[in-house]
Amino acid sequence: MKHLATFDSIRRDDDGRVHWHYILFEYLCRWESGEPRASDDASEARWVPFDDLASVDIMESTRRFVEKTAREEKLL
Repeated sequence: MKHLATFDSIRRDDDGRVHWHYILFEYLCRWESGEPRASDDASEARWVPFDDLASVDIMESTRRFVEKTAREEKLL
């Protein structure tokens, strides 16, 4: 497992109060077994091949991060 990045994301309401605050830790891991399972933080979890990444409804910045990481780690 390799730590790739940590992102701090804060969304404020119109009055400047914190609406939500996420700290995301991005890791590159090797799949060994099992199936992903969504918990209370996600409605869905699944493995997606790099070739099908465009079919997933994710933020564009997330897509760019995954593609950049795949290139840098020579996964593509």
